[in-house]
Amino acid sequence: MPLFGTDGVRGLANGILTADLALTLAQATAVVLGQGRTAEARKAEGKRLSAVVARDPRISGEFLVAAVSAGLAASGVDVLDAGVIPTPALAFLVADHDADFGVMVSASHNPAPDNGIKIFARGGVKLPDEVEQRIEAAMAGEKLLPTGGSVGRIERFSDAEDRYALHLLGSLPHRLDGIHVVLDCANGAASGVSPETFNDAGAKVTVMGAEPDGTNINDGVGSTHLDKLAEAVVRHGADIGIAHDGDADRCLAVDADGNIIDGDQIMAILAVAMKDRGHLTDNTLVATVMSNLGLHKAMKENGITVRQTGVGDRYVLEDMNAGGYALGGEQSGHVIMSEFATTGDGVLTGLHLVAEMARQKKTIAELASVMTVFPQVLINVPDVDKDRCADDEGVQDAVAAVEAELGDTGRVLLRKSGTEQLVRVMVEAADAESAQSYAQRLADVVKERLAL
Repeated sequence: MPLFGTDGVRGLANGILTADLALTLAQATAVVLGQGRTAEARKAEGKRLSAVVARDPRISGEFLVAAVSAGLAASGVDVLDAGVIPTPALAFLVADHDADFGVMVSASHNPAPDNGIKIFARGGVKLPDEVEQRIEAAMAGEKLLPTGGSVGRIERFSDAEDRYALHLLGSLPHRLDGIHVVLDCANGAASGVSPETFNDAGAKVTVMGAEPDGTNINDGVGSTHLDKLAEAVVRHGADIGIAHDGDADRCLAVDADGNIIDGDQIMAILAVAMKDRGHLTDNTLVATVMSNLGLHKAMKENGITVRQTGVGDRYVLEDMNAGGYALGGEQSGHVIMSEFATTGDGVLTGLHLVAEMARQKKTIAELASVMTVFPQVLINVPDVDKDRCADDEGVQDAVAAVEAELGDTGRVLLRKSGTEQLVRVMVEAADAESAQSYAQRLADVVKERLAL
C-alpha cells in the first residue's frame, strides 16, 4: 500500500506514523528534493540546503517534528523550526524565506490521536505524485550523511507568525472595521494568528476553540462541527462566524441567524467580487465535480466560467496552476486564492470574505444570496465492484433516465471511492424529497448490478 495518500502521509501517531518513519521520510526528502537544478546551483555557490518545519498543536507533533528535524539536519539541511502555525503559513514561509522545501506535521481535520506529514517543494507548492513516489522509493536507499561542519543546523524561526500575519493583512482590499466576527479556531494551528489578524484588520472578535492543549484539536469544534459556532454567533449578536479546521487550510462560515455558508457559497461570493474588481483571471473559477449545481447556475448568471476537476484540492491546484487561474476550491472550505497563496488558506479566505461584507456594506446572508443551494443527497453503496460502475450498461441506463427526468433542475454524479470498496451516489434536485428519491433509486440499481 502506498505511503502517501491524497494529502501527504497520515495515520495514527506512534501506530503507522512513528518517529523512525518520520526521520527516514525526512532523510529521503533531503535526497530527492536536494537533487534539483536550483538545489545543485546552491551547492555550487557554497550554500546549504534549507527547510522550514512546522506543526499543528497535537501532542504527537512534538516528537514528530523533532524526528523530521533530526532527519533533515543529519542530511546536511539547515532547519528553521516555525513552531505551531497553519499549513498555509508554512507554505507561504517556504516561498518567502526562499527555502528549498518545507515539512508540515499535521493531520488537518482528523482527531487528535492521528497525525500526518505534508511536504512542500520550493515556492511552497505541494508535490506531484511522481515526486512523492520518488521520495517513498528513496526511503530504502542510501542517505546523505555528512559529517563535521557539513551537518545541518536547527534554529527557531522566531518571526514566522508575524511574517505570515503581515502578509495576510497586506492582501486585504478593505479593512473590517465595524464587523463582529466569531472565530472558531478548532483548538488548532490558527488559535494564535487568526484572532490576532482579524483584530488587527479592524474586526470586533469573539474567539472560541482557541485553547489547544495537545489533545483537543477538532474535538467538537472547528469546520467539521459548526453547531457550537452557529449558537455562539446568534448568542453574541455577531455578524458572521468563521470556522477553521485543525491546520487552518479550510474556512466555512455561518450568518447572523446561524445558517451555514459552505465552500461553494464562499467561492461564489469571492468570484463575483473578484470579477467586479478585475482580479478574476479569464472570469474563471475552478471547482471540483462535487460542487453544487447552484454554484454553476450562479456563475453562469454572472458571466463566470466554472472549470471542473476531480475531488481534492490538489487537483484544483493543478488546474489553477496550468491555466493561471486566480480562484478555486472545494465545497468543504478549501479555497485557493492564487494571488496570495499556493494552497488553501482558511484565515486568508475568512479575512477576504469579511472584507467583502465591509466593502459592499452587506450582510453575509445578502452576499450569499448570489447562489441558491440545491438540495444534495449523497449515498454510499458498499460491497460492490466499484471498478464496473462507469461501464455497467444497467447502471448507466438508470443514470441517463434520472438525468432526463431532472433536466436542468438537477444533477447526478456516480463515482468510485478512492480508498474503500464502495460507490458514491450523489443527486442534486430542486427539492430535498426529489433528491432523496432519485439518489435511493440509483443506489438500489448500483447495489443490484454491481454486487460482489
